[in-house]
Amino acid sequence: MTERGKKIFLAICIITPFLLYCVYYYSIMVKNAPYRFSDFESITFKYGLGDSLNNTFNSATGDFHYLDTRDSLVKTKVKFRKDDLLYLHRKAAELGFWNFPEEISGEGKPGHSTNSPHYYIEYKYKGKTKSVLYDAQNNESPKLNDAAKSLITEINNMINDVRDRK
Repeated sequence: MTERGKKIFLAICIITPFLLYCVYYYSIMVKNAPYRFSDFESITFKYGLGDSLNNTFNSATGDFHYLDTRDSLVKTKVKFRKDDLLYLHRKAAELGFWNFPEEISGEGKPGHSTNSPHYYIEYKYKGKTKSVLYDAQNNESPKLNDAAKSLITEINNMINDVRDRK
């Protein structure tokens, strides 16, 4: 067998099946991803001081209720585009939102105020829902705090951008 024939035989017998297996394996991994944008339904975002989460946003209905500077409830419609939702979905995946605990709280710690800002974030998919309640005075894990604050900032910025777009 010539040198060229040996290389062709090697490619056919070893490299080709390996590449086919890689394509097969990773296509199944991507198809069975836990939180896919194709299954995405809505984002619910609530925030306020203490246990009163008066400011609410729901991307499915577009309802945005918030307290203004005079403590009066303002009701508006903020409708996200598909690109806006895709951006927030990818940002949540980038920040590891799916691995956050259900509650990130600083309650019970010395110096904790019961009137600290609280945030509730919920990403709803066809088969699953991931929700997190975040207390801004939590100081347990700096990385987790930074990731949660970053996601909250992104959602707030997106709501404000879409509202200003109107």
